[in-house]
Amino acid sequence: MRAALVHEPGAAIDLRDDVTVAGPDPGEVRVRVRATGVCHSDVSALKGVLPASLPAVLGHEAAGEVVEAGSQVSGLAPGDHVILSFIPPCGSCADCLGGQPYLCITYVLEGFTKPRFRLGDGSPCFGFGGLGAWAEELVVPAQAAVKIDPDVPFELAALLSCAVATGVGAVINTARVEEGASVVVIGAGGIGLSVIQGARLAGAATILAVDPVEAKHEAAKRFGATHATTPEQMEAVKGLLTGGRGFDHAFEAVGRSSTVKAAWQAARRGGDVVVVGAGAADDQVELDAFSLLFDGKNILSSIYGCSDLRRDARRFVDLWRAGRLDLESLITRRIRFEDLPDAVLALDKGGDVIRQVVLFD
Repeated sequence: MRAALVHEPGAAIDLRDDVTVAGPDPGEVRVRVRATGVCHSDVSALKGVLPASLPAVLGHEAAGEVVEAGSQVSGLAPGDHVILSFIPPCGSCADCLGGQPYLCITYVLEGFTKPRFRLGDGSPCFGFGGLGAWAEELVVPAQAAVKIDPDVPFELAALLSCAVATGVGAVINTARVEEGASVVVIGAGGIGLSVIQGARLAGAATILAVDPVEAKHEAAKRFGATHATTPEQMEAVKGLLTGGRGFDHAFEAVGRSSTVKAAWQAARRGGDVVVVGAGAADDQVELDAFSLLFDGKNILSSIYGCSDLRRDARRFVDLWRAGRLDLESLITRRIRFEDLPDAVLALDKGGDVIRQVVLFD
């Protein structure tokens, strides 16, 4: 089957047609991928910014159809439509039992040690994020496959797997933005625009989108931002919108120390700084100890939007059906498998690309 691999950090994507899946084991399912997104996290893995066991099939945002279910799997059967989670809850660890399944690392760690694919020469290959969705099929723990209604188009369902779960989830699950609040969102890519949608859904009165690419400003407003500006003008606009006090909630959706610091500076005293972007382990954020205590700001980690897809997927679909969650406009381009290298380049250049989605026949 076809799959897109990375062999070493910084290397070009390797498009192959000699890859096979391993399994499924009794507790796993084999899924035919029907749509998969091109996310900045995939680009980060390609560059070596995010960790991955190599060689690896990239891709972690996807929807598809169950082809085969292991003998111990219940609740899933061939023909079911599913979205895929790259942080599937095991259900029995302290984090899962404590109501924080998005912190479960049981299957995350397994993804680094258990090859999910085989290359034509028989050598093992891993799946990035425990998935490897830039392939026509993959095998995952049953917990990673969340059933959705078959009338939801695959390309829209795929967005629920990462962009929407992470962005909207950061608002409703992590920050719990209150009606009438003021919000700033730094970064207007697929995640940032989903944060903006979440803030609109929560009833925020002021939503400022910050992005250096001015072409993204109008898109941000279409998704619910009341104002948009560049990073250079953010401080001045903060003064106009909040009287210099700062925003109730500042969301960082880029994954860099500089933008985390900018979010800290944009938040009011006692406000929330919500880290949504996935950054590098060696990119240090420096804050002075005095302000860290006396400004009373809350730094919140929003890994995967603190989402549990078993609960939140239905909520997102209902909002989409009600016309309150715009999934269609998040897709900049529908592409073929062969277009993946160009899609990665387009995303890495930082233009007005939001989400490119690969459609498998």
